[in-house]
Amino acid sequence: MPRLRPWIIVAVLAVVGAAAFFVLRGREGSAEKWRTQAVDRGAVEVTVSATGTIQPVEKVEVGSQASGTLSWLGADFNDRVRKGQVIAQLEPSSYRTAVAQSEANLARAQAAFSEASRNFERSRELKERNVIAQVDLDAAEAAFDQRKAEVKQAQASLQSARVNLGYTTITSPIDGVIIARAVDIGQTVAASLSAPKLFQIAGDLTRMQVETKIDEADIGRVAPGLSATFTVDAFPEDTFEGTVRQVRLEPLIEQNVVTYTTVIDVSNPELKLKPGMTANVTIRIEKKDDVLRVPNAALRFRPPETPGKGGSTGGGARTAGASATAAGGAGGAQAAAGEGRPRGRRPGGAGGDSTGARRGPAEGHQENSASGGAGGAGGAPDGKRQMVYTLGAEGKLEPRRVATGITDGTHTELRSRELAEGALVVTGAMPKKGQAAGTGTAPPGMGGPGGQRGGGGMRRF
Repeated sequence: MPRLRPWIIVAVLAVVGAAAFFVLRGREGSAEKWRTQAVDRGAVEVTVSATGTIQPVEKVEVGSQASGTLSWLGADFNDRVRKGQVIAQLEPSSYRTAVAQSEANLARAQAAFSEASRNFERSRELKERNVIAQVDLDAAEAAFDQRKAEVKQAQASLQSARVNLGYTTITSPIDGVIIARAVDIGQTVAASLSAPKLFQIAGDLTRMQVETKIDEADIGRVAPGLSATFTVDAFPEDTFEGTVRQVRLEPLIEQNVVTYTTVIDVSNPELKLKPGMTANVTIRIEKKDDVLRVPNAALRFRPPETPGKGGSTGGGARTAGASATAAGGAGGAQAAAGEGRPRGRRPGGAGGDSTGARRGPAEGHQENSASGGAGGAGGAPDGKRQMVYTLGAEGKLEPRRVATGITDGTHTELRSRELAEGALVVTGAMPKKGQAAGTGTAPPGMGGPGGQRGGGGMRRF
């Protein structure tokens, strides 16, 4: 056998070494690594957030029932006024003239009434002596009644003229502070159709209210008596507290969005809150202290799919978990234990569960939200269960069905005792080299290496 040249031996050894290197590296990279987080104890609080406007509890717009030229102003912005205090005066000349005319008409009516009264008395005496006929007595009595009615009419006209004259003097209807003034001296006020607004007076500014609009999806959990906190941009470091006083039944529809006005009473002893400020309100619906809680990321997590025999998904734990969460009953529990029915193939696909196995992260999130696992939903009944995953022997995922309660959007109350405090639950997969971090299955439409399906996405070519 001819003797091999040294360079050929060196080349063969290099090829064998490179192959061994890549094989070992591939095995090492194929092992999935998971991010975990511990089940802990703490507070879980359900809240509803909205924005609103700060308004005085009592606010009155002062107008004018008389028309004329404004001749005098007795109050300005931020002035404190008392009930009955004169704050403006209209030019009263024309109204005084009307009063004088009414007084003259009344005097004339009274004079005519006196004459008619004397004629009636005289006619009655003459009739008693049969000097005049009955028809003459009746005419005198009719004239007396007519003059009497004219006197009453003149008195009413005089009273109306005096009332109109009084309207030229504008007074404050309440004790409060002038927060708006819409007129100046010399301006003409026309009150022919409606009373023009002259001033706006706020009552006690130490008592304010926040008028906020709550979406119809959250209004069912808001009721009078709930506590609320809010902040304003003027004092970002201060948190103000209030109490829900009223949930108004009137629906407000803007761009097909239905909201309901909710009124929150607020104490303002330092007068920091001013009318018109925007408040960022948080209404506390329910709070539980020192309860077991699980991260919401663990409830949303679903393992990625791995190709298995016959084209089915090897991620059986993921498929079982999705099916069990969607079913929420005995069938879901059997699927979690690996005893479910054989999974069929999706037409034109690689095969897998046709219900929940191919759901992407967005669908999985909606599924958990329906059962109280994510978002701002309230408490779930004791029988409501969801799926989480823990790490078992050799780093394999083990599905666990747990009963959940209220959630604050970050953590969810853990009502069942399947997991103890400190237990590690999987919240996502560690990113491999050249891949971005994720919490489970790749989003729909995003394939894995070499065009492999990932989480219900379509095969990439």
